[in-house]
Amino acid sequence: MAKTTARAPRPQYRCAECGWETGKWVGRCGECQAWGSVAEGTAPTLRTSAGPVTTAAVPIGQVQVNEAAFRGTGVAELDRVLGGGLVPGAAILLAGEPGVGKSTLLLEVAAQTARSGRRVLYVTGEESASQVRLRADRTGGVHDELYLAAETDLGAILTHIEQVRPDLLVVDSVQTIGVAGVEGVPGGVTQVKEVSAALVRVAKTRDIATVLVGHVTKDGGIAGPRVLEHLVDVVLQFEGDRNSRFRMVRAVKNRFGPIDEVGCFDLAADGITAVADPTGLFVEHLHGRVAGTCVAVTMEGRRPLLAEVQALVTPSPLERPRRTVSGLDSSRIAMVLAVLQQHCGIRLHAHDVFASTVGGARLSEPAADLAVAVALASATFVTPPPVGVVAMGEIGLAGELRRVRDLPQRLAEASRLGFKMAVVPAAAAGREEPAGPRSARTDRVVEGMRVVEVRDVRSALHLLHLDSRTKHALEVVDDG
Repeated sequence: MAKTTARAPRPQYRCAECGWETGKWVGRCGECQAWGSVAEGTAPTLRTSAGPVTTAAVPIGQVQVNEAAFRGTGVAELDRVLGGGLVPGAAILLAGEPGVGKSTLLLEVAAQTARSGRRVLYVTGEESASQVRLRADRTGGVHDELYLAAETDLGAILTHIEQVRPDLLVVDSVQTIGVAGVEGVPGGVTQVKEVSAALVRVAKTRDIATVLVGHVTKDGGIAGPRVLEHLVDVVLQFEGDRNSRFRMVRAVKNRFGPIDEVGCFDLAADGITAVADPTGLFVEHLHGRVAGTCVAVTMEGRRPLLAEVQALVTPSPLERPRRTVSGLDSSRIAMVLAVLQQHCGIRLHAHDVFASTVGGARLSEPAADLAVAVALASATFVTPPPVGVVAMGEIGLAGELRRVRDLPQRLAEASRLGFKMAVVPAAAAGREEPAGPRSARTDRVVEGMRVVEVRDVRSALHLLHLDSRTKHALEVVDDG
C-alpha cells in the first residue's frame, strides 16, 4: 500500500516595502511597483480560538474619563495643535524632513515635562547619548527627571521602560528600532509594524504618553507602512524651509482634538521657541508704500496669518517671457495673469514676471488671488498701493471675486496689526443685499477698519488706482 505524505505548505512571498503578498515570486511589487523588494516569507497562521480578556466590557457611561485628561507639554504651540496637551496612553507620530528640528522640539518637550515633575524616558536610535547631551546643554534641557538611553533593540527599550517607569516616552526614531526573531531589517515593513504595535500596546496598558519620530520619503509622505498611521492616535507633520528659521507643526490626524490647528516655531542655534504671533516673519512693509507689494490674509488651520506678496514685472528680451514663482502656486499665478489681461487690460505677454512671498511663507489657498493681482498691477505701473491696505478674495475666470471663509477672523487680525483698509469680495459676510441697482462697491467699518466690498478684480484695481486709467495717466506724464 502506498504511503501518503503531508503536503508541504506553499511558500508565500511578501514585499519588504509595502507588505503586499503573492503566491509566486515576481521581480516587481504589484502594489508599490518597487523592484527587487519581493522575498519569500512564511504564511501567517490564523488564530480563531477565544482568549483571555484584559478588562471586562462595561457600559460606556461607567468609563472614567478623568484618567485621560490633557497634560500640558510646556510648549504652548504644541499644546495648541494637540488640542490641550498630552493624554496618558496616547501614541503620537511626529514626521518631518531630515534637519527640520524634530529631535530639538521633542528634547524641549521632554525637558519641559521633566521640569513639571513627571519622569521622561528619551530613547535615541540615531545618535549617541553624548550627542543628545551636547544638544541638551546648548538648549538648556538637562534635568534629573529626564532619562536618556541610546538603544536600537525593542527588547532593551521595553526593559528600560520597566526600570524607569516614565510618564512620557520619546522614541527617535521608530525606523531605527529592530526586534529579534522578526524577518527584515530595521525600517522595513515587518519590523516597523512589530515595533510600533509593541510600543503602542505598552503605552495603552501602562498609560504612558508615547511620541514616535517617523521618517519621510522624498515625496514628503511618511515612510513605512500605512498601518503605522492607523495604529497611533495623533499624526503630526513638521514642516519648514531650510533657508528659513520658521517651522510649522500641522495635525494630520488627531483623536483628541481638531486637525485644523497649526503651531508656529522659531528654530535657532540655542533651541526652538514657540512663536505666538508669526506675522512679523512674513510682512516687511507694514506701514510703507512700496510698488509691487500687497499684504494677504491667509488661514493656517484656525489661525489667520498675514503674508506679504511681492511682484516684479520687467520687459523681456526673450521670445517666451519668464514666469518665476516662489512660495505661490504657479498655476494660479498663470490664471491671475490671464484674468488681468482679459478683464483689466493689463498685457504682460512681453514681460518677465516674478512673484514671491516674504519670509518663506507658502500661500496655497485661493483667498490670496486678489493680493497677487494687486501686487502684479502695482509692479506693472510702478505705483504702490495705498498705505495700510490688505486684500483678500478668490478670482474667478470671469474676473469676479468670490467669497473667502472665516472673513471676520481675517479682518480682526488685520485690524489688530494696524491696517486701516481691507478690500474683500462683495457680500462676503453672507448678509442680504439691499434691493435696487447693484453697486460696484460697498463701504463699511469693521473692527475699526474700513472694509470695501467689490464685485470684481477690475473694480478692486480701480479703487486702488492700479487700473488702465493709472497707466494712461503715467503715459501722459512721461510724454509731458
